[in-house]
Amino acid sequence: MQRRFQGPPTSFVVIAVASVQVVGTLFAAARQPDHRPLDALAFALLLAGPAALSLRRRAPLVMLPAAVAAAGAYLALGYPWGPVLLSLALALILTAAAGKRWQAWTVAALCAAAVTIGSVLSGAETALVRAFAGTAWLAILVLLGEGIRLRSERVAERHRQREAREQAARDEYRLALARDIHDVVAHSLSLINVRASVALHLGDRDPEQFRPALEAIKAASKESLDEVRQLLGVLRDDVPLGPAAGRGLGRLPALAETARRAGLEVRLEERIEVPLTAPVQEAAYRIVQEALTNVVRHAGAGRTAVVLAAPAAGPDAGRLTVTVDDDGRGAAGAAEGNGVTGMRERAAGLGGTVEFLPLDPGWRVRAVLPAAGVPGPAPSSRGTGNGRR
Repeated sequence: MQRRFQGPPTSFVVIAVASVQVVGTLFAAARQPDHRPLDALAFALLLAGPAALSLRRRAPLVMLPAAVAAAGAYLALGYPWGPVLLSLALALILTAAAGKRWQAWTVAALCAAAVTIGSVLSGAETALVRAFAGTAWLAILVLLGEGIRLRSERVAERHRQREAREQAARDEYRLALARDIHDVVAHSLSLINVRASVALHLGDRDPEQFRPALEAIKAASKESLDEVRQLLGVLRDDVPLGPAAGRGLGRLPALAETARRAGLEVRLEERIEVPLTAPVQEAAYRIVQEALTNVVRHAGAGRTAVVLAAPAAGPDAGRLTVTVDDDGRGAAGAAEGNGVTGMRERAAGLGGTVEFLPLDPGWRVRAVLPAAGVPGPAPSSRGTGNGRR
């Protein structure tokens, strides 16, 4: 949307122009005894031009004609020359600056015609020079207003772009925070739910199941509480959000051990031959976490394999490939949930992809991320969403 030129306060403009026109005309009239003496009508016309400037925001289309009428009437009645044209000049500038281009140029053309006719009728030797000078000044005033308008629009556009960037950053921040909250709550509560269900089902027949179930629930609860406190610290601006929070690949063994306590046999294999940036490690950790959560909650699997490979040479050099395979029943055709969406967003934010492929039996989650973590062209993605959370 076009931004109207604001400029200084209207009251200041009106008072300043009125003072200049009245005081300046009084001094100029003392040296022009052959002109009509100043009277009440002259002062009314001198004040009418500045008064017209007060309409610059309320009625901008009335401002310029009113200023032209006041200045034209003053000069037509034969009063002394002076700064009476100041209000007309400012009205031209403000009109063009406000984007009323057709009105500004039309009035400037009419005034130029009047100046030319008056100069020619005066019969002075410098009539043409005066006509050219007056026309040039009128054009300069309108162009000055145009320049102010263009500058105002550029400033408004820069302001809009800055606000758009800030809003995008805030949206991305909230999205990242929402993903982290989902990952923490879904993972921990899923493990707690599974172990509690096992304890309730087997507790009467096998009381020995109570202790490992309670230990798994305790460990999952402690981990969840730690992460929730960390996220609350982010909301309080106590700590930064992101990889600095300590979610690197070094936590994968603990993550696998937590899944084992839920009754899942987990094989973890890491073949990392190149350095990985912190954002890539964070994304890989969260993808594995969400994949294991889905296996525990939905797959009904007994075994799963987690493989991370980042070779230093070969066709996959410079990429981290994360593969999570299970021997469960899969979930082909089900609706895609927040967890799957979160995995896709994490990978896409780094220029990578996540794909979900059926096995026989089971399901595969495969993520490909650039080792440097720089967004760019992502490899092609195949497969469909597995419909898990």
